[in-house]
Amino acid sequence: MRVLMMVVLAAWAVSTSMAAAAPPPVAAFARLEAIQDVAISPNCARIALLGGPAGARSLNIATLDTAGAKTVPLGDIEAVSVRWVGNDHVIVRVGFWEKLAPRREYRFERNIVVTAEGEIGALLLSNDHASRYATSQPIMRVVHGETPAVYLMGLQMTIDRSHVDSRIVQKGDEQTFKWSLWRADPTTGHGRIVENGNFDSIFFEPDGQGEARVRFEVDPDTAKARVFGRARGERRWTETWREESGGEYLGYSDPEDAIYLVQDVVGGRQVVRQRLSDGATDGMGEPSPYDPSTIVDPYTGQVLALLSGGESFTAQYLDDHIGAVHRLLSRAMGGRPVGLVDWSQDRTRFVVRTQSNDAPPTWHLLDWSKKELSPLGSGFPELNDQPMGQTQWLTYRARDGLEIPAYLTLPPGAGTGEVPRPLVVLPHGGPAARDTDRFDYLTQFLATRGYAVLRPQFRGSRGFGQAFEDAGKGEWAGKMQTDLLDGVAHLAEAGQIDPERVCIVGASYGGYAALVGVTLHPEAFQCAAAIAPVTDLQMLQLNVVRRSGRESGFFVGFRDQLANASREQMAAASPVTHAAAATAPILLMHGDQDTVVLLDHSVLMKNALERAGKPVELVVFEGENHYFFRPQSRARMLEQLGSFLSTHLPVN
Repeated sequence: MRVLMMVVLAAWAVSTSMAAAAPPPVAAFARLEAIQDVAISPNCARIALLGGPAGARSLNIATLDTAGAKTVPLGDIEAVSVRWVGNDHVIVRVGFWEKLAPRREYRFERNIVVTAEGEIGALLLSNDHASRYATSQPIMRVVHGETPAVYLMGLQMTIDRSHVDSRIVQKGDEQTFKWSLWRADPTTGHGRIVENGNFDSIFFEPDGQGEARVRFEVDPDTAKARVFGRARGERRWTETWREESGGEYLGYSDPEDAIYLVQDVVGGRQVVRQRLSDGATDGMGEPSPYDPSTIVDPYTGQVLALLSGGESFTAQYLDDHIGAVHRLLSRAMGGRPVGLVDWSQDRTRFVVRTQSNDAPPTWHLLDWSKKELSPLGSGFPELNDQPMGQTQWLTYRARDGLEIPAYLTLPPGAGTGEVPRPLVVLPHGGPAARDTDRFDYLTQFLATRGYAVLRPQFRGSRGFGQAFEDAGKGEWAGKMQTDLLDGVAHLAEAGQIDPERVCIVGASYGGYAALVGVTLHPEAFQCAAAIAPVTDLQMLQLNVVRRSGRESGFFVGFRDQLANASREQMAAASPVTHAAAATAPILLMHGDQDTVVLLDHSVLMKNALERAGKPVELVVFEGENHYFFRPQSRARMLEQLGSFLSTHLPVN
């Protein structure tokens, strides 16, 4: 094992000679991460690594203090995560797509049990027919010990009341299933219901004994959440929080038998702990202007740290030992973001993941007692030691005075005093999401090709406070869009980019924003590329209804995000309506198996543009879904994008 401090002996400065070198190949960015996830057994005797090449993903289980390793082939499947159940079993979470009707394909996630000796065992809840219809079976708690158990959400069949001769409509009449808490045996995969759900329940949180302490519900009529708690020794559920009262629910802390909430206070947002026994509350940590989250001990269920941040996420540690480990690693890694992914039950060995905007993720194993760090591998090995773009955090003022944060990534070796560079505006999807300080393959692909890349965190983005997120309601083609234009103007005024050489690129909602940009603001952009874009809001609403139902919380939330826009307002905010106004060339890329945003959106936009005599190209990816999971699809997408930009936005 290598001594901890030796890890920092790497040169991060990028020289001019590096900038002149050929950029890394497309395949280096398009690959699936070589290491997807890593977990260590509770007794720190074994480590499990999930990853491998595309089409041949695998699980590797290795002993740490003796020679020995097992490789378990998983094949052409999406690897999601890995975790231990006791010392003898590993749960591999995988994703796959299944077509249930000609226009209905769903992404499923399932939990496969593998023994420590590398034998594929059971599928959790394989004995229950109802739970087969759950697209996801999220694990809520793993209990180790002599008899390890997995507590996860599954489905429960409801009573059929269709034969009842009554016109009185009752809640659940249209529902076939409801969520319930299950206990599964990792040796057989078989499960049984330990807590019955109701028609509003979404998930339960159990304590270390498997007793449900929290029930999280969402009212489908209002899409508002409520939390019910049950203190130890109590049998009755009591409402402890509701969304209408403000704030946000973060989770349950087992040793404290308390829930954690976020509340608005003077100075920002503060985490509050509320005991289930008597409802008493106390503030935890310092207020933050950003939305906080928690880090929880996987063994005890205790909240260890509060996490929040703008440019980078910072932690306020409530646990001294975990805080000391993280601080030492942060210093050793030169300030790069460090994540403690997993650790042994005695906290002597830790799985560590480091990455940044400008450096791909790397994995290490820390032996705390020896202060030694051993490399496990890199997520993008072909990019190791390659010059990457240089990212900075900035804020600018929108035209109505709102402060907008953003990431700006300049090409490798870019310095001050250079000729202003061409800019690619890259709005994120969601739109209630955000970019982070983690490595983004698309951003770095563009930066290494010579482009400046702006990722604005426009109003409506999540993570910057509830008021900031709410400011995006009803502004899809309005202020959320002008926030992007104001970012371009800010960079142009600072002399960092050439305002006459700007293109806009995005995926999903980001693709919608790209098309709105070149149709409603055609003077601002020289070209646009949209990946799996929304082009017609009324069509999207119909898709939501077909997929989730008009009474679903998802539909109510979608309508709330659009501020309950009328048909006329949705048409006015749809790029397809304004296709004739586009003046710049447009590239559309879409997977034919996309069930989140149907291919119909891109076809409709292409037809509208062609009727108006506008330059457009549609590239359809066969067998690809909304997320471009397959590396060959990603590589083709990047090649198409690179060629399109080099034609319409040449660097030189």
